Amino acid sequence: MLTHLLQKLSHKPPTAVLLRRKTTSAEYVASRNRDPTFEKLMDKYKNLFKVIAIQDLILGTTTNAAAPPAVSLDFLNRLSQRLHLNRGATHFLRKYPHIFNIFHHPIKLQPYCTLTETALKITQQEATAINSTLPLVVTRLVRLLSMSVTKSLPLRAIFKVYRELGLPDDFEESVILKKSDLFALVDSGNEPNTHLLKLVGDIPKGEVVAAVDNWRVVECCKEDCGVDRNEILYSFKHSYPPGMKLKRSFKAKVKEWQQLKYVGPYEAVEIGKKRKNKIGMMEMEKRAVGIVHEFLSLTVEKMVEVEKISHFRKWFGIDLNVRDLFLDHPGIFYLSTKGYRHTVFLREAYERGCLIEPNPVYEARRKLLDLVILGRRGLSRGHSEPTGVSQGEDGFTEEVKTDSDED
Repeated sequence: MLTHLLQKLSHKPPTAVLLRRKTTSAEYVASRNRDPTFEKLMDKYKNLFKVIAIQDLILGTTTNAAAPPAVSLDFLNRLSQRLHLNRGATHFLRKYPHIFNIFHHPIKLQPYCTLTETALKITQQEATAINSTLPLVVTRLVRLLSMSVTKSLPLRAIFKVYRELGLPDDFEESVILKKSDLFALVDSGNEPNTHLLKLVGDIPKGEVVAAVDNWRVVECCKEDCGVDRNEILYSFKHSYPPGMKLKRSFKAKVKEWQQLKYVGPYEAVEIGKKRKNKIGMMEMEKRAVGIVHEFLSLTVEKMVEVEKISHFRKWFGIDLNVRDLFLDHPGIFYLSTKGYRHTVFLREAYERGCLIEPNPVYEARRKLLDLVILGRRGLSRGHSEPTGVSQGEDGFTEEVKTDSDED
């Protein structure tokens, strides 16, 4: 009986599962090459995101003009799970005395939380920086809509990335309505109660140029340019995580991919036409890389949450899993999974954990990040003013890890 069973198994034709082990999406993410610099940066950002969420709740409260905005600790503690504050809001707030001030409300007779004077100044500085760069904000919106196949995007999708794009809180009134010659809000015929932001202004062909095209021009104009100008015509800048082994076959595939022609993010493309041949699929994939590369270039900090960019996938005509797209190109993008989210960075925009070309909005947000990194340090006993803190070689404030650093 056993011999007969073994004979049947030996004549069974091999299946795809036997020939190639299936890799799940989670396994693909876990197997990526880590970059210590980006991982350290994201380790700081994951607490910054929680601080910003609480800050928005505080600033969103309505109080009389004489008193600064504040919320009760009871309210924040009820939101602890949603805000991913594992030890409760009170414990988290006390970790950042440079940002939050806990006081006993004289009328409500319960503990409340408000922002410190330093944190309020940073929020005002960020708002001033955004308002002073409104022409740039308009350009970002025009570029974003120009990448859409229909030159329109859901307003709810733009709301999800308004902070990343450096848009003011009231961008519907201050940008969209004031620029009626460029933008228009229209109803979506397919989805009720959904508005689309449509580009109605005529943008001359060639006026919007992708960031990667500007990089190619700069590279070609360099006197010591060692790359063939024909090869760089469709290339992207690559820099890989330290320690990543680049096999000869991998380098050959990258070189072939670099020379592959593709349709740029601002060029018209036929949607719905399926390309089944290998070259056609590679061209569509490279076009998707060009679009997300340009999307990240338009953001203030050259980073965005993967879930947020996925809301634009259909409108940009991307028929691919964007997370796998980032993992397939580790020389262009870096994917981090810290802080209950997947965040993608544009590798070429960073050096040693900082933007190579900072902007006023980024600099204001960086000051808030510095306060997050500072934690409880820099306080003299019984005082709330910093007493002087040194910075590390990577641009971060030197930090001492304690058991309470993880929330």
